[in-house]
Amino acid sequence: MYFTDRGIEELDDRRGEEQVSLGWLADRLRDFIDEHPGAEATIDSLASWLARLEDDDADE
Repeated sequence: MYFTDRGIEELDDRRGEEQVSLGWLADRLRDFIDEHPGAEATIDSLASWLARLEDDDADE
């Protein structure tokens, strides 16, 4: 595991069984950018990457 995976692992451990809408996720990403404007480019890149994933790739 990379150092940066710790947050991902925590998310998976704490909330991995939950289901959320993409609208909910988009709202949380906006909230995050409001609190951490320096991360805007990274969050924007992540959101674009998620938006462009093919359906087959999302099932893997």
